[in-house]
Amino acid sequence: MLFQLGGPDNLEAIEPFLYNLFCDPDIIDFPFARLGRKALAKLISTTRARKVEHHYSVIGGGSPIRKHTERQACALEQQLAEAGIDATCVVAMRYWHPFTREAIAKLEAAAVDEIVLLPLYPQYSSTTTGSSLNEWNRCFQPSSVPMHYVREFYRHPTYLEAVAEKVEEALDRFPRPQEALLLFSAHSVPTAVVEKGDPYQRQIEETVELVMRRGGWRNRHRLCYQSKVGASKWLQPSLRTTLRQIAAEGARQVCVVPISFVSDHVETLGEVDHEAREQAVQLGITQFEMCAGLNDSPKFIAALAELAAAAMGVPQSSQSNNQCLVAAD
Repeated sequence: MLFQLGGPDNLEAIEPFLYNLFCDPDIIDFPFARLGRKALAKLISTTRARKVEHHYSVIGGGSPIRKHTERQACALEQQLAEAGIDATCVVAMRYWHPFTREAIAKLEAAAVDEIVLLPLYPQYSSTTTGSSLNEWNRCFQPSSVPMHYVREFYRHPTYLEAVAEKVEEALDRFPRPQEALLLFSAHSVPTAVVEKGDPYQRQIEETVELVMRRGGWRNRHRLCYQSKVGASKWLQPSLRTTLRQIAAEGARQVCVVPISFVSDHVETLGEVDHEAREQAVQLGITQFEMCAGLNDSPKFIAALAELAAAAMGVPQSSQSNNQCLVAAD
C-alpha cells in the first residue's frame, strides 16, 4: 500500500478535499474535538479553498498527484514482476478519490498472499504515514493474510540516489552550478506535533545532510518549510522568509529542492514553481530553478521495489510465485 495524500482533480473538488483533510483527527486535534471538528473543518476548508484556488488554476485546474501515483504504481508493478514478484499495485488516496476503502475493495477482490504497506512519505510523521495507517486500520477488516510495513525510507541509499539525480539535473541548468544556493523545502507541520515526539523534523534535517553527502556538492544550502495552514506555530523558517533572507545576503542563483515530496503537485508546481518563483524575481534573484519531482523516475521506482521486496524478505533477484498486493494510498 503506497500511502499518499491525494489532491482535488478539479476546482470544484478543492473544498471537499480540504474538508476531508481538516476532519482528520491526526491533523486537527484539540479538547472536545469530536464536538467541534466538523464545524471547524467546514470553516477552514471554505476559507482556505478561496486562498488556494489560484494555485490549482495555474497548474491546470487540479492536482496531478493521482496521475503521478498511478504511474508510480504501474512502474512498481512492472519492476517487481521483473524481479519475479507477482504484485498488484492498487492506487488510493487519503483525502480524495480513490479513497482507502476503494483500494481495499480491490484488495478483497484479488487473491493475495501478502500485503505490503509502503508509504510514499520518505520521512515519518503522525500527520502523514500515521494518519494513513490509522485510516487503514479503521477500514481494513483483520484477516490471516500476512502484512508487512515500511515505516520510512529517508535513509534508503537508492532513494537518496534518486533525489541526488534530480538535484544534479536542476543544477545543470545553471551556467555555474557550484554557485547556486540549494534551498531544501519541506512541508511544514505544527510544532506541537514535533514536541509530542514526532520524528519528522529530525528526519527532514538528516535527509538534507544525507542528500548533500550523496551528491558531493560544495554549494551553500539551507532548509526551510512551506504550506503552513492556520494561526498556530509551525516549523520555521518559511520558504517566503528564507527567500527574503538569502536575497538580502546576496544570493542570485537559487535551486529549490522539494525534499519531503516524491511527486509534483500543488505544493511544488503552485507554491514553489509559480508563487515562490514570482517572489524570487521581485527580490532580484536572477535564476530560480526547481528540482522536478521524483515521480516515476527509474531510480525512485527501483527504490520502492527494493523496499517492498525487503519488507517481504524476498531478494529482488530471486523468483517467487507468491502474489502480493501493494495498494497505493
